[in-house]
Amino acid sequence: MTVSNAATPALGELIAVLQVARHRSFRKAADELGMSTSALSHAVAKLEKNLGVRLFHRTTRSVAPTEAGEQFLAKIAPAVAAIGDAIDGIDSQRATPAGTLRLNMSAGAAHILLEPILLAYLARHPDVSFDIVTEGKLVDIVAQGFDAGVRAAASVPRDMIALDCTPSLRWVAVAAPAYLADHPAPAAPEELASHACICTRLPGGAVYPWEFARGAEQITITPAGPLMFDNYTLMIAAARRGAGIAWLNSEAIAADLADGSLVEVLAAWSLKEAPLQLYYPSSRQLPAAMQALVALLRETYPRAGAGQQ
Repeated sequence: MTVSNAATPALGELIAVLQVARHRSFRKAADELGMSTSALSHAVAKLEKNLGVRLFHRTTRSVAPTEAGEQFLAKIAPAVAAIGDAIDGIDSQRATPAGTLRLNMSAGAAHILLEPILLAYLARHPDVSFDIVTEGKLVDIVAQGFDAGVRAAASVPRDMIALDCTPSLRWVAVAAPAYLADHPAPAAPEELASHACICTRLPGGAVYPWEFARGAEQITITPAGPLMFDNYTLMIAAARRGAGIAWLNSEAIAADLADGSLVEVLAAWSLKEAPLQLYYPSSRQLPAAMQALVALLRETYPRAGAGQQ
């Protein structure tokens, strides 16, 4: 029998007739469904009217499916059960972090976040995997299918929810001891002109400027040198091998500074900046995996809740 769109049964109606058939009683079925017997009887009667067929034989003592009702119930039961399983599966995903989180960030941000956040998260939630795309340019994370992005606070779109995902950042000029053994450390930013600088090229093609600050005094240098990279990891590797002076984030090279692989120069001129922020659409229902990431950030960096909302 073909049913018009106007008469297509609602899921609640299908569940109602299945419960009546299961209990062979409107009263017992109504109790399980949490509704009145009269409301349930009305719902079944409405469905029978829309279908144009009687589904149940009713007497004052019993309720039993008609032949048409038996056929109808046999066909809808698997479909209703499958829908229930699908809903249960969604509920499970909502409650337990699982699946893949796609994140977009710069290579430098990925370097900073790798151990304190990303690896710590995976240790807690082994059913989640990260798909991380690193690029210098800012992208539309919604259009590109990302769950979240990580950028400097000033670059985060204003219609996003954002929260801190690093401590406050400090940019420093560093070099390997081997380089400094042959090249005396600069005493002022202007002296970098006589040094080999390891440079970064921005996505638009310009050289990334080095911004120094000492108190109220600020100096911006456009570095020059034999190496130009668009990859943060290569910059660090080149600096470790004595190729020159690099302008790097202290969080990304904390281990190198601690063990002496890299030495800070122009320490009085280091630049302090706001933390990086993780951001995501305000209109999106967060899956459990993203909720767990947000929780970890707020646990790791108590200021994480201070980002724009």
